[in-house]
Amino acid sequence: MTKSALAGRDLISAADLSAADIAQLCARAADLKAEYRAERRHAGPPLERRTLAMLFQKPSLRTRVTFEAGMTQLGGHAIYLEEKTVLGGRETVSDVARNLENFVDAVMARTGPHEVVVELAARASIPVINGLTIREHPCQSLADLFTLHERFGDLRGRTLAFVGDGNNVYHSLALMGATVGMHVRLAHPVGYGPSGRVVERAGELAAASGGSIGFTQDPREAVDGADVVYTDAWTSMGQEAEAEERRDAFARYQVNEALMAVAPGAVVMHCLPAHRGEEITSAVMDGPQSIIFDQSENRLHAQKALLVELLAD
Repeated sequence: MTKSALAGRDLISAADLSAADIAQLCARAADLKAEYRAERRHAGPPLERRTLAMLFQKPSLRTRVTFEAGMTQLGGHAIYLEEKTVLGGRETVSDVARNLENFVDAVMARTGPHEVVVELAARASIPVINGLTIREHPCQSLADLFTLHERFGDLRGRTLAFVGDGNNVYHSLALMGATVGMHVRLAHPVGYGPSGRVVERAGELAAASGGSIGFTQDPREAVDGADVVYTDAWTSMGQEAEAEERRDAFARYQVNEALMAVAPGAVVMHCLPAHRGEEITSAVMDGPQSIIFDQSENRLHAQKALLVELLAD
């Protein structure tokens, strides 16, 4: 296998990947997916004897299972480390990084503060992957773009309407969508917009690619003419005390049959877990426009592609 241009790099932000990087990862994911679906295994596993440390401050179904299963399927091994073991006050982030770089080949961290992953990457000489922070979720957006690439091919000029909170998932989608020339719209209630710094960077990327970033408080305006309608939970981890307030603020931002009638040709996405009956109805989630579980499956294939590109010899 030819050494990848991505070899040895970190993935901390969706903006770390160029359009060429994203295309390369999507191509690798497609090959790995086809091979795995045909045989439920990979011939000549490319990550034999490689080890991934997985650091978790936040609970997970998809992130843990897809990274751990992915490493196993690729011939390597993943070690699960929960918060009380590391990053919980027993050692500094810097000391954790300096230890792990001597033990394993890469680190995936799912944390709260974005600064934790930034510091891990700065201190460790091995690749560090952002598995989720309060600011971004780049592995999710990589899987999302791979899913859309399967559906549409070239994504330049396609419109993605995100309905709901300007959160970490939106941030990474805006950055990565802008990189490949998509038009990314956000419909959000007043007071629940995205980070200004992320919006500024996404705008720069969109200006270079021919894409765009747009905002509205009207969900119908956002989804009108969209190719993709995307939503996420109204209350994320750590925001439980705001749940009732958020349900009131987001009530008219539900992705339901009436909203999807404005975009009858669009596909529907959700990064999961979903709160059925809140941000999305079961009728839409299980309906013909939904590609939500294709999107979930593709977390496995996109992350395997990332691991191979970062770690394979």
